[in-house]
Amino acid sequence: MREDNLLCLRKRGWVKTTFPSTQAYPNLIPNMTISSINQLWVADITYIRLRDEFIYLADILDAFSQKCIGWELREHLDTSLPLSALKKSLVARYIQPGLIHHLDQQARKGNPYDNARAESFIKTLKYEEVYLCEYQNIHEARQKIDCFINEMYNEDRHHSSLGYLPPSVFEEKFLAAGRT
Repeated sequence: MREDNLLCLRKRGWVKTTFPSTQAYPNLIPNMTISSINQLWVADITYIRLRDEFIYLADILDAFSQKCIGWELREHLDTSLPLSALKKSLVARYIQPGLIHHLDQQARKGNPYDNARAESFIKTLKYEEVYLCEYQNIHEARQKIDCFINEMYNEDRHHSSLGYLPPSVFEEKFLAAGRT
């Protein structure tokens, strides 16, 4: 994709990806020390522009390892989107009581720093995959995003905060050391 097309995609208006909530939930993570896998999951929703429409991505990351453990891509933004990502995460992981599932709606409105891990993942996904492709349809987007998340991001992308290891390798070493 040419650079001027890339800038055009980024300059267009925002798409609302939050759901109206009648209940406020407390933000449990501001002073939390994360020391293990499956202690804190962070989630976010973003949009992806196709030629003639938007599609929506919900993702869940393990905050300790930064591994994307569940995601879903759909043509419509409704509560089934993040619930599907959560169900995939629950199938992929064995969890214990006490896990915190943090959403940006638990943070201060309009403050991306309260959900920085999930926001950082979305930025990486968009700059290293989405903005470089012109998906023809949701099926092509799903295939390429799946490859990016499961093969590139989780298995190959090195993170300075993880000792320059990919998330999957970081988790394997952490678990091999007998930590939980």
